[in-house]
Amino acid sequence: QVQLVESGGGLVQPGGSLRLSCAGSGSILSRYAMGWYRQAPGKERELVAGITFGGTTHYADAVKGRFTISRDNAKNMVPLQMSSLKPEDTAVYYCYAGPAITSTPPISGYWGQGTQVTVSS
Repeated sequence: QVQLVESGGGLVQPGGSLRLSCAGSGSILSRYAMGWYRQAPGKERELVAGITFGGTTHYADAVKGRFTISRDNAKNMVPLQMSSLKPEDTAVYYCYAGPAITSTPPISGYWGQGTQVTVSS
């Protein structure tokens, strides 16, 4: 069993930065692909960024060059550094751990409860 807890969300002005963190417990996260997904009101959950157990990263086109995902297997943590934030980045951000990262939310795997990110002046 894997438990995931997100932190670091909040309100930020356009152009600002936030650092989300996902802390895992209950299993060794290095066994899994890890990712961040987001869901805005009235929209489907979508991939933001993912990182394989080997360290290969994947980003949605909308966040390339602005967001950076990494992983610290020793600490069981997966940070997401977000810069140059835009109002359209406003969403609930969810941490995911599972066998693979896909553009649509994977059917199998584990999810955190989510953290709200609001980009507004």
